[in-house]
Amino acid sequence: MRFDLTDLRLFLSILETGSITHGAAQANLSLPSASARIRGMEETVGLPLLERGRRGVESTPAGDTLAHHARLVLRQVEQMQGELGEHATGVKAHIRLWANTVALTEFLPDVLGAFLAERPLVSVNIKERLSAETVKAVSGGLADVGIVSDAVAHGALQTFPFATDRLVLAVPRAHPLAAQRRIAFQEVVRHDFIGLSEGSPMQAHVDAQALLAGQALSFRARMRTFDGVCRMVAHGVGFGIVPERAAQRFRGTPGIRAIRFTDAWATRQLLLCVRQLDALPLPARELVRHLSAGAGKRGAAAA
Repeated sequence: MRFDLTDLRLFLSILETGSITHGAAQANLSLPSASARIRGMEETVGLPLLERGRRGVESTPAGDTLAHHARLVLRQVEQMQGELGEHATGVKAHIRLWANTVALTEFLPDVLGAFLAERPLVSVNIKERLSAETVKAVSGGLADVGIVSDAVAHGALQTFPFATDRLVLAVPRAHPLAAQRRIAFQEVVRHDFIGLSEGSPMQAHVDAQALLAGQALSFRARMRTFDGVCRMVAHGVGFGIVPERAAQRFRGTPGIRAIRFTDAWATRQLLLCVRQLDALPLPARELVRHLSAGAGKRGAAAA
């Protein structure tokens, strides 16, 4: 029974995305090629490995066994490559980092920039994803390092502190609510909002909280960045929900005021997560240590 590493990565990608089509794209394979590989694997095993369920493609009991061993094999290969790489010079290292929206836009640029500036042979492939998706990616070996909210269960992953993420309500300074220092999300959920672009993990998080509050948010416009949201709010177009760090950049703007939420979900701890720190290649281990080093100060200005 022989499977190559591409087979194993493809199979895990399909399970992670719940779709052969999306799994093939994530594994950089065409759909016909991916389908042929899955058929070949099933023929080799003599049992079906996948079946279609209510939530998409799911693994059979035999598929669960394959997935377990695929993760072990790929982790061992990564560890071997990392340890061999430590003996090489002039070899470029690639780190796969998945992070949520706030970590990516508000915290990573400066701290990651400092890390990469000192390591010209290291590159980081960053993907913006929901925390739950990042946990699955790190667990399944699709990402080396993740940055997630502490509100999401991380299972057996190792975690390290990264930053404090506080979301606030941005309102026009002339609005009657601007005089308040704290407010419950329930009190404003029916107002018009300026949101982030569709598909934004951050916006998906806020939308989910709105539904829990019993009301889907109404958007007058959507912007690609937090700064864009704040600028629209300053013109009195609607409310915005942004990280407090983003709102602070507009502290001197005459048309905006940031109000903290009383809701617990609006303040989160951001965590770095890895499968096993000691098993990561040296550059990835150094990145985790670098990102966690200033965790106590990161977000402290907004406290």
